[in-house]
Amino acid sequence: MKPKNVVLLGTTGSIGVSTQKVAADLPERVRIVGMASRESVDGMEKAVRQFQPLKVAMTNREKARELEAKIKQPVLAGERGLVELATMPEADIVLIAIVGTAGLEPALAAIRAGKDIAVASKEILVMAGELVMSEAKKHRVKVLPVDSEHSAIFQCLEGREPATVKRLILTASGGPFRQTPREEFKKITLAQALKHPSWNMGQKITIDSATLFNKGLEMIEARWLFDVEIDRVDVVVHPQSVVHSMVEFVDGSILAQLSVPDMRYPIQYALTWPGRVPNSMPPTDFAKIGTLTFEEPDPVKFPSLRLAHTAGRTGGTMPAVFNAANEVAVARFVAGQIQFLQIFETVERTMNAHRPVAHPTLDAILDADLWARKEAERAV
Repeated sequence: MKPKNVVLLGTTGSIGVSTQKVAADLPERVRIVGMASRESVDGMEKAVRQFQPLKVAMTNREKARELEAKIKQPVLAGERGLVELATMPEADIVLIAIVGTAGLEPALAAIRAGKDIAVASKEILVMAGELVMSEAKKHRVKVLPVDSEHSAIFQCLEGREPATVKRLILTASGGPFRQTPREEFKKITLAQALKHPSWNMGQKITIDSATLFNKGLEMIEARWLFDVEIDRVDVVVHPQSVVHSMVEFVDGSILAQLSVPDMRYPIQYALTWPGRVPNSMPPTDFAKIGTLTFEEPDPVKFPSLRLAHTAGRTGGTMPAVFNAANEVAVARFVAGQIQFLQIFETVERTMNAHRPVAHPTLDAILDADLWARKEAERAV
């Protein structure tokens, strides 16, 4: 079987690095033909030399020139470079691992060019899930999840109709403050928030895990990925991060997908789907793990889940506002300008001030995103 040609947008982030490991482990099944990053010249130089992609891009134009001088080959620059990579004739699938809204335009371009996409960037489906899934259906391409939770649900659901689903159950590690009393939240520091108990991720995603906004974003993603109303998407805290998510069917049966917490598993499945391929990753040792526990998330400590539910039920431009306000609030917290609790407050104030637009176009979504950022800055 010939290798699947992959375009990797977000090469030097945590998902991108894990994707490189999968490609190195499965050279006969995965070939990276296009690579893009924002500004990590050293990381890109190393990756380009290892995988020899056909095209390379950097969104930072100055860094693009710097990389070009190092690798002695053309480097596409700016946002248009991402679109050019996403529509490469040689590509079979485009893996989008860019944080923020930058992945939205290349995702739609890839779909319209007839490419399957693998989604690691939450913003794509949170902001524009209705539009993205509609375009994917129109162009008959697959939207494959890379998040461990959505990959788990995808694997449990294969071949089953949404009407047979009673609920989707997303698991959450609970983050570093699962057992921290609410009264201590006002004293939480950035260093504490960046100590995730299970995963090694980028700064923004790690903060989102500490607030459980990541799980709120995943609820909205799941609603669109699997065509299930937000009222049928639940969250349960599972500190061991071995059960990656579950599906409960109308007959009461529950299917779950389990493995040790390693992002290479869901990345590999997205890139080799519909097949399963042996690899060199560590096996799951249940005797060593010992115990799997579950508990309800605390809605008072983590109002992010309630806000996500509201955004998902309201629909239209509200999920984009939810996402943008959170991005602004997290950036302010990282900069030391607001307290941890003010992340929740900023998002709620911004959502309350928004008048949602139903069935929005891409322009309406981007307008709502820009409005929410300005409103969140004002709220801060």
